[in-house]
Amino acid sequence: MIKLYYFAGLREVTGISEEMADLVGRTVGDLYGWIAERYPNLPISSVRIAVNEEYALLTDVLQDGDVAAFIPPVSGG
Repeated sequence: MIKLYYFAGLREVTGISEEMADLVGRTVGDLYGWIAERYPNLPISSVRIAVNEEYALLTDVLQDGDVAAFIPPVSGG
């Protein structure tokens, strides 16, 4: 199982801050598709995914016990 975390406005869209998903052996690109189907109002095109605290590539394969965080765009000043 993969643990998923949602931050900031993404948490508001999903209604949860975390959940588990059975996506072992799937790619981060597959994870984007899974999330887009599950939460159609999520602005997925502007979201980055970090796996185990490192930004992930679409081709990275998810392993059992991985932690994926959905990070919305941030601004600073």
